[in-house]
Amino acid sequence: MASAARIVVLPGDGIGPEVTAAARRVLDAAVSRVGIALDYVDDVVGGAAVDAYRVALRPQTLRLCKTADAILFGAVGGPKWDDAAPDSKLRPGSALLGLRKGLGLFANLRPVRVDAAMVATSALRPERVRDVDLLVVRELTGGLYFSRPKRRYMTARGEAAVDTMRYSTPEIERVAVRAFELARLRRRRLCSVDKANVLETSRLWRAVVNRVAERYADVACSHMLVDAFAMELLRRPQAFDVVLMENLFGDILTDEASMLAGALGMLPSASLGAGTLGLYEPIHGSAPDIAGKGIANPIGAILSTALLLRWSLNQEDAAQAIERAVSQVLGAGLRTADIARDGETPVGTAVMADAIVKALR
Repeated sequence: MASAARIVVLPGDGIGPEVTAAARRVLDAAVSRVGIALDYVDDVVGGAAVDAYRVALRPQTLRLCKTADAILFGAVGGPKWDDAAPDSKLRPGSALLGLRKGLGLFANLRPVRVDAAMVATSALRPERVRDVDLLVVRELTGGLYFSRPKRRYMTARGEAAVDTMRYSTPEIERVAVRAFELARLRRRRLCSVDKANVLETSRLWRAVVNRVAERYADVACSHMLVDAFAMELLRRPQAFDVVLMENLFGDILTDEASMLAGALGMLPSASLGAGTLGLYEPIHGSAPDIAGKGIANPIGAILSTALLLRWSLNQEDAAQAIERAVSQVLGAGLRTADIARDGETPVGTAVMADAIVKALR
């Protein structure tokens, strides 16, 4: 019998533990269908780790993650830790940035698919969102979030701050290659988003993407300025297949894209590097205002386990089974509070997970 796949579970803060527990139940139900054994190892990150160890990401946790086949991540942060200094190890968000950098997870995949049952829930008109199926590939370890200098300081005229956006050819090339390879598995269209009319980093980005595109003559490559793309994402989202963008743009625009799918709680993500190790998490935050109430939407976390099965464990059938189960439950009319319309009675986190597990069986 094959050895069990090691899954490091990092629930984090706020609603992270709730949605991660729901996702784990669904993952267990999915793998039981195909006879895969999973070995879960739990650890703490973010604010929970700050409280316990005075650091958001322990070196031991990073080492543990390097031994994993995949990482299931919840969410980090909350007002309790907001006063920590920007570069401090006491900031919960530094855990996620540290994991991405320390594990070399340079490509963040964020699929945006509008389920047929959710068309009426979207903030946009039905004809704007029907049949939307795009994949954002976001560069994850460069740009403004990681480049130096990054600091706040005093001047003779008062306080000032600086963030640096830096990209190199190798950083752009590796994520572009990943995006083109993914486009080959889909509809063979790639749109690269930048701000080349203003930013020098974007001009380099566009030049490198064009060079990579020469290796992929079978993929139609186009470019769009980020502000124009933000408008087109709402006007004609069906026009896009694979969308490639740098770190900051990807962070902002995928939150915008979540409104196509109905709510931020609907979208999963996969953070990948050169190998099969990946970190899987819903794109929403820790939502401390609803933490502990049992009402959080677990679908983004649950769909993240489908990506885990697909990209780290090579279990496509089990991944599709989860996605079908989610679609079936949504089609049956179950809604958590964030996606319920007027007159619909929302269900809680556990009930939604129960229904998806039942659909799997």
